[in-house]
Amino acid sequence: MLSLSNTTSCPITPKHRTAYSYSHQAMRPRPACWGSPAIGRTRTGIARRKDASRFLSDSHCLSSSRRIPLDIPPPFPVTKTCPDARCSCPPTPSMPEGLSLENDHPLSGTMAAYGQQIVICTGQRDWTSRIEDDGKDKSWGELVRGLKGLLGRGGPYADPFNNVVVSNSSFPPSPTVSSSNTASAFLFPSFKYFPSIPIDTSDLSKKTDLATFVQAFLLPTKLSPMREALPEPRHSDLLRKPELAANFPNAVALQHSPVILICGHGGRDMRCGVMAPILEEQFRRILESKGIYTAEVPTDGDFDSPNRAHIGLISHIGGHKYAGNVIVYIPKGMKYSDSSAPHPLAGKGIWYGRIEPRHVEGIVEETLMGGRVVSDHFRGGIDQNGDILRL
Repeated sequence: MLSLSNTTSCPITPKHRTAYSYSHQAMRPRPACWGSPAIGRTRTGIARRKDASRFLSDSHCLSSSRRIPLDIPPPFPVTKTCPDARCSCPPTPSMPEGLSLENDHPLSGTMAAYGQQIVICTGQRDWTSRIEDDGKDKSWGELVRGLKGLLGRGGPYADPFNNVVVSNSSFPPSPTVSSSNTASAFLFPSFKYFPSIPIDTSDLSKKTDLATFVQAFLLPTKLSPMREALPEPRHSDLLRKPELAANFPNAVALQHSPVILICGHGGRDMRCGVMAPILEEQFRRILESKGIYTAEVPTDGDFDSPNRAHIGLISHIGGHKYAGNVIVYIPKGMKYSDSSAPHPLAGKGIWYGRIEPRHVEGIVEETLMGGRVVSDHFRGGIDQNGDILRL
């Protein structure tokens, strides 16, 4: 399945609500101790029981108040709250009229599950509401549309269980992209940067077209059990073909430089559009005060290094009401600050919501430097194997 930045959920209208409620209840699993309230047992066998309430009261189900809570430790180091900023920071901006922020709903679990995220380098800081309608005369726009055609509904590699999020970003294309037939992108959680991806989908006989890229990197390594029964060759067509990765020798494996993505899709919703530029500037200021460079166009040999971080605005990732929305990707080889010890969050992507300028220093200190997830702002996460992280 392909998730573009303009993906929306289908609302349940009053017309459909009753049918949805009944089907939802019908599919809900019943505890083993439930039986039919109209059936009982006598000495001579099974008989109808008139008193259904007595049948239920005789069951051995534990009431909710007597259930034993599960004390499952989080899969990573956690701190509950974001520490107060020690430095001066800009005030939280006011939201546009009629667009309020949601501050009551728990954030954990609000990240939609996904398998991979491809972040396309556009060099723009905002996009139309539907990103596939943007960049009509740009190679990055053709890359978005090409991916939708190959992975989206009706495409040759469409798979509802392989959710690839396609996001536009403000990162500039690689300086090596001199042709209108290629575009640049990051890929997570495999932590790869592709300076030159072919966008041609018209001639599938080419050795390195966009279909080759999709087969080499974006298809799953194992199909969902729901798809295992597919006949050959359809079964193998939907599986990743790692041997094709050799056709992309210029791919860069990110080992040291973290990547910070901030939803800034004002063309979709101005809550993120207003908040993101301020957060971006604050992240740059805090990181550079610690000797970590954040220039958009790195110098030669400085694209992936311990003293480098990539910060960019991206298109809609869901949850504008939780602005600011920030994703922090920690590469596999990243170490603790001034230490050779592995970073506790190495290889993971951490999604945060409700980030204000006053929180940026704390996110840098706790997550980037300290290897701890701030649970009050945690929406979800993903590890390097594509497994979803929850609290």
